[in-house]
Amino acid sequence: MGLGERGPPSMSTFDNAGSIPPQPIWNGLVSRSVSGEQLTLALIELEPNADVPEHSHENEQVGFLIEGAMRFTIGGETAEVRPGGSWRILSGVPHSVVAGPEGAVAVEAFSPPRHDWAAIPAAEPGPGRWP
Repeated sequence: MGLGERGPPSMSTFDNAGSIPPQPIWNGLVSRSVSGEQLTLALIELEPNADVPEHSHENEQVGFLIEGAMRFTIGGETAEVRPGGSWRILSGVPHSVVAGPEGAVAVEAFSPPRHDWAAIPAAEPGPGRWP
């Protein structure tokens, strides 16, 4: 996805989460994302007990948990996050997450945009875990 593109070519200025094609970013984790010139905003849906292994990337990442629970380890610090909880991951900082037994839904912003996600095939749009 080039600079200035908003997301998939079919994406409108306005959209609904269920009409945005989900992308399987990790096993048990899908993203429905909207990108601008400077950031990507993603609705993240995690299956129960989904385990995202430690990784890092150039993108700064911030988020809020909407529902469920997640156990984050960010730069060696571990915390249980519940709905309303937030996190901040600076560029290059190793992090991992495990979803709770009921799964989780989060909203995350990434800057710069997640151009690397453009190579991940998307599934057909449809209802997700939220709303």
